[in-house]
Amino acid sequence: MQSFQEMSREELLREKEELTAAYQKYAESGLKLDMSRGKPSLEQLDISMGMMDVLSKGTDLKCEDGTDCRNYGVLDGIHEAKVLLGDMIECHPDNIIIYGNSSLNIMYDTISRSMTHGVMGSTPWCKLDKVKFLCPVPGYDRHFTITEYFGIEMINVPMLSTGPDMDMVEELVSRDDAIKGIWCVPKYSNPQGITYSDETVRRFARLKPAAEDFRIYWDNAYGVHHLYDIDQDHLVEILAECKRAGNPDMVYKFCSTSKISFPGSGVAAIATSKNNLVDIKKQLQVQTIGHDKVNQLRHVRFFKDIHGMTEHMRKHADILRPKFEMIIDTFERELAGRDAGSWVAPKGGYFISFEATEGCAKAIVAKAKEAGVTMTPAGAPYPYGKDPKDATIRIAPSYPTLEELKMATDIFVTCVKLVTIDKVLESRTDAGSQ
Repeated sequence: MQSFQEMSREELLREKEELTAAYQKYAESGLKLDMSRGKPSLEQLDISMGMMDVLSKGTDLKCEDGTDCRNYGVLDGIHEAKVLLGDMIECHPDNIIIYGNSSLNIMYDTISRSMTHGVMGSTPWCKLDKVKFLCPVPGYDRHFTITEYFGIEMINVPMLSTGPDMDMVEELVSRDDAIKGIWCVPKYSNPQGITYSDETVRRFARLKPAAEDFRIYWDNAYGVHHLYDIDQDHLVEILAECKRAGNPDMVYKFCSTSKISFPGSGVAAIATSKNNLVDIKKQLQVQTIGHDKVNQLRHVRFFKDIHGMTEHMRKHADILRPKFEMIIDTFERELAGRDAGSWVAPKGGYFISFEATEGCAKAIVAKAKEAGVTMTPAGAPYPYGKDPKDATIRIAPSYPTLEELKMATDIFVTCVKLVTIDKVLESRTDAGSQ
């Protein structure tokens, strides 16, 4: 397929005319589709409805050790829930605290606690002149929102095919003690679907930060969200690697069942070293007497064990896989060879990242919205919402039906072509005027 850059002005204008006519038809179709967030579809939510039946009026609500889950207590979560989530994220149950429904809430609490009370006896961050965080980009916008809320300076670190640029990470953390942490989505990353390589994980574990209170915020949100049974990414377990490297306290590992059971009604957890757990529990025992043990028990009774969860995730994959494959197939058919953008076919996770021609992302997203498709705002995968190249667009395929998504993808591709053609024509006009 001929690239737009190779086409003559007359060829570009002809194609633009055809695309404009198609776009007008889409705009007049009345489509109103919100793809701004990675939400499970109704079909995905339905496969967890059996969870509502495992506990009833006559059900024994005692957990394995005899604790009545209806009452107060068990600050760090019931043991069987720790086992289930520990198996999910490959951590020993003794290294886990079970929280409420949101891992994002745990991350917020962790940053907040560090601001007000420091980390394991270190100076509270609020008393420091400057606090900085490393932010692999493109990344998860809600991570950046937390650090921005607390006034923490964010530093962009480019994502490579193997994970964050570790040469840059190693250099920055070793010479600047104001750098207190780094955000990571290490498996099927948001939004690119990248899984950190073995070497990247091991380099993280061997970091020599200037700040004794430096922590890796390891948000393993998509650890079991595979699209394929056999062709799956593998992630080296970071806690074990840190322990082997002599840095047992350097990582906080977060997870939840938000996209496994029900968003807003899942179970979340943090896994970390014994020293960090002691520090965290000092806050927890002030903050709560215990999180929702009934919901923890509900999850255990429904999934039973990691094998039950694995089978459950196969059902999710069966729903999501056709959506991801349809988008990638459409991109390959309509955009390959056009020099209008690039993409990677992820093996799991919730997103596809599209890299448009520099300076085009905002215009593409705006044009798609005019035709009835609302996407994640351009710039969102970067701190402060500022993509320096205005190129990254996050695509969230999960929520629409397959038919809705097909139409949305056709609209998106049409917008990409139109905006790219305008960019090429504009560049030639600018060049001719010089």
